[in-house]
Parts: sequence; structure tokens; C-alpha cells
Amino acid sequence: MPLHRYDHRYDVVVVGAGGAGLRAALEASRTARTAVVSKLHPTRSATSAAQAGINAALGNTGALKNSGPVSDGWEQHALDTVTAGDHLVDQAAAELMCREAPDAVRELERLGVPFSRTADGLINQRPIGATRRAAVAGELTGHHVLQTLYAQCLRSGVEFFDEFYALDLLFADGSAASGAAGVVAYDLATGELHTFSAPAVILATGGCGRMFRTTSNGHAATGDALALALRSGFPLQDMEFFQFHPTGLYPLGILVSEAARAEGALLRGVNGEPFMERYAPAAKELAPTDIVARAIVSEIREGRGMGQSGDHVGLDLAHLTRERWGSAAATAADLALTQLGIEAAEAPIPVRPTAHYAMGGIPTTSGGHVLDRDELPVPGLYAAGEVACMSVHGANRLTANALVEAIVFGRRAGTEAAGHARAAGQPPEPAVEPTAPAAALLERLRNPSGSERAAPIRAALQHAMDEHASVIRSEDSLAQAAGQISRLKERYARVAVGDPGRSYNTDLTEAIELGFLLDAAEVLVAAAAQRRESRGAHFRADHPARDNALFLHHSLAHRSPTGDIRIETKAVDVSRFSATERKY
Repeated sequence: MPLHRYDHRYDVVVVGAGGAGLRAALEASRTARTAVVSKLHPTRSATSAAQAGINAALGNTGALKNSGPVSDGWEQHALDTVTAGDHLVDQAAAELMCREAPDAVRELERLGVPFSRTADGLINQRPIGATRRAAVAGELTGHHVLQTLYAQCLRSGVEFFDEFYALDLLFADGSAASGAAGVVAYDLATGELHTFSAPAVILATGGCGRMFRTTSNGHAATGDALALALRSGFPLQDMEFFQFHPTGLYPLGILVSEAARAEGALLRGVNGEPFMERYAPAAKELAPTDIVARAIVSEIREGRGMGQSGDHVGLDLAHLTRERWGSAAATAADLALTQLGIEAAEAPIPVRPTAHYAMGGIPTTSGGHVLDRDELPVPGLYAAGEVACMSVHGANRLTANALVEAIVFGRRAGTEAAGHARAAGQPPEPAVEPTAPAAALLERLRNPSGSERAAPIRAALQHAMDEHASVIRSEDSLAQAAGQISRLKERYARVAVGDPGRSYNTDLTEAIELGFLLDAAEVLVAAAAQRRESRGAHFRADHPARDNALFLHHSLAHRSPTGDIRIETKAVDVSRFSATERKY
């Protein structure tokens, strides 16, 4: 039975309802009729799990109160961002983000985010990981930001289409060069296809951590907009750089905040030995996430892990009295007790690195405009949040910079999209049936003659990525990953969904997601293979040194007409800070 088509018209359509998408929608709604299309209810988006806080040079706490050259300011925030990103950060974009961060945080305060307070009533800030300026709302900063933005969007008249899965991008005359014209989405409740016509589209679907078996990402983090952009002919930038949070609760992958280490928790290996001094003598447990993650994996690989399998280490709070536990340490202890039945006052919490954040994504300008393969802005198409890459994270995201990126650039993308919509007017009617590609995808996956199922292919992909393309990589391991992904893509072409139903067909949804994950994983592995150096979160065991002479550049991955991934390069903006060595 053919699918009925439903048509909707808006000025701006936002795909994704996390922090970046909601901030963009709120800003756009001030002057434009705005809709949010999301496969999740907004309050279930990944932003709710962002515990660390929001980086901004507010200068509200302790030594940060002064604004002189030695204390904190936006310039120090920018330098920290560039240094953590191992100098692959585009410095003009980082400067813009760090300049606007204080105002963006204070605006969240005015919107209603219940930030924690200092004794004199200012927004509280604390050191977390390699930063010292994270504005926090208890241990639920992301949750409070998300809830507040959602409430403000409802108040502003934003229309929400929850549980609508975007499957295709629409363009004015069918070609990407002509500019955005909307999206096609699949209604999970009914199985019907809907077109959302709009002269401005903002992609904000988050990351792709579900390509890995051990991940802090929710089940919805399947690289949806990354794959849609790649399939539409756009490049993906810096996809080799994937941040692995050092302390994922073993074996679940649930994130244990690095703030617990800032409050005194120690990492210990076999026989209770603390080991971070060997890897970061000065910073120890407070070294950047890439260094701590590699240290943990190195300890495990060298036989100094904990437990019978030796495949994790311990996060120890037992040397601290309960009275000395901060809020983050107490939260970690509660998590260990409720999820694993472990009492943290008596035994270390088992942890190992968990896939957490994609530094790469769809290349954009600082205004959120998506860039095509010629580095020209695509009319009416924008991206913000983790799915975007204006390269403020470079090779490794500074702790607590994810939320500030989402808020600053979500706001800018919303402003730009609304302005474009006012100038452009409604896009023309498409010359051909706009839902045809999405309908063909759904019917192919519903074909009962297929010999494969999605679940075992997804499990094989996650195993391959964990084993061969995660924290520590090499030419041989990446070649193995590439070969396995190629074979999995061949199997995916034969996938069929056993459930013929149309309402909330999770088998069908997961099969679609698997195709998107395979695309993202293929690009990550190809980009990692060509970067024969170690930089930030990308560590090559066969090329352990950073090589500025050959690799101080971004990677741009294109899909060729034959389906192969081709890697090109793009210059890095180093206009403010030099590419000096990192010292921790």
C-alpha cells in the first residue's frame, strides 16, 4: 500500500531537539514561523546528560573574579580551547565563541536556568578536567538547560513534531547547489511520510556515538544528519577526531563526570596502584580527556587493569571520607550503587573509556551556514551543535565547551536562518515527487526477501569500531576496520525488516539508523587512516608524535560518484596562537 503524503510549510525547520536545536528554534521563532522535527521528545535529547557545565569567562569564583591579564577572561578561555584542541582549532571561531560565551550564559540565566550560586549570589563556577570556569546547575546542567529552552520554545510558539524521523533533505530544484527547501520525515507513530517545506533548514541531530559498543551516547545518537549531508554531496570535516570520555561506568558506558576527579577521586589499576602520574605528572587526574583515556587503555593493554578480565580500572573514592565527597563524587557513588550495586566508600567504581563526543561533522561558517565541497555556503542550509564542525573543538574538545558551543552557535544559526527565510520567501514546488527516495528506502527495508537482519550487523560494526578504531589506532587496525565496514555494507544491502507493521516499528527504525551509522563509521576510519600522526583524541600507535609539518590541516571527506570516500585537506586558521607543544 503506498504511503500517504502530508505537507507542512514553515519559514524555518529545525531537525533535532537538543540544546543547539532548541536554542536555534527559540531564536528563529522571534521573527519566523518555526517547526522542530525530532525523532525523540525534546526532553529526552542527549543534552540532558551533559553534566560538566558550561564554559564561560564570567570570573565569578575565587581567583577568577579579577579581569586582569593573569586571571580569567575570554582570551584565556580561547587559549585553553586552542590548546586542548591541539592547535587544530580555527582560532577566529574559537575567539567568537569565547567572546560571546558570557552573554550566552547570562541569557540562559534570564530565561530561567537555575544555576548554582556562590555565597554572594553569582552563578557558581568550578574547575572540571582541564578547565576552571564551568558554570553549573548542580550536577544536572544540561538537563536544566534543555528543560528551560523547551519551555521557552513552547512559550514562543515553536511547533513541535516529536517522533518524526528526518530521512531526506529537500533542495529547491533537486540539486544541493540550489539551496535548502525542507526535509522529508517519517512519522514513527503512523508510518506515514511528511514533507516540511521551508526556505531555511537547521540540522541539529547530535553525534554518532552508537557506532561504538561502549558509549555514553543515547540510542538515538546514530549520525543521522551526518549521513544525510554526505548522501547529498556535502563533505564531512575532521571525522577522525572522536572524544572518548575516560570514565564510562563499566560495562554500561554511562558517563561518570570528570568533576569527580576534580573533587579528589583517583584512578587506580591492579593492586590499587594510582597511575596518572606516569602519563601527566603535573595534571594527573585533571589532564585533558584524551590523555586520561589513553592512559587507562594503556594500563589495560599492558595487563594492569582490574577485575578478573582486567579490562577496566577503578575510580577510587574510598580514600576520601563521605564528608569530603563533593556533589559530583556523590553522584558517581549513587550511579555505581544503583547501576552496579557497588558501594563506592568500600570499593573502586569500575570505569573504562566510553565514546562520548564527535569533534568532526558538517563544515559550517561561524553563522552556521553549511559549506559545500567548494567551501561555499549552501543557501538556506545550517547546522549547529555536535553534528556541525566550525572547528571550535579541533582535535579534542575542551571540557564543558560542548554546551557553550551549542548555545552560542545555535543562537547564531537561528538568527541567520530566520533572516534568510524572510529574504527568500517560500521555496518553489518540487518538480518531482519529493518523498520518492525516502519511500524507496522504507520499501526496500520492508522487503521480506532480504537475507540479513540489522541487529547482528550493528553488533559487528560496534565490535569492529571498539577493537580497531577507538582510543588507540594504527595502520593495521584501521585497515581491519575498513575491511569489516565494507563487508558490513554489503550485508546491509540485503537487510530486511521482519516486522511488517507501520506504527512504532522499531525494527525498521533501527535498520535506517544502521545505514546512517555505517556511513559515519566509514568516513571516520578513512579520515583516521590518512592522518599519520597523533593529535588530540586521535592517537596512532605507529605514529605517536604530532606532525605539524605534514598534518596541521583539517580533513574533508567526500563521497565519490562510485561510492568511495575521498579525503582532501583544508587549512587551519592559526591567526592568534602559535602551534606550541602541549604540557600537562
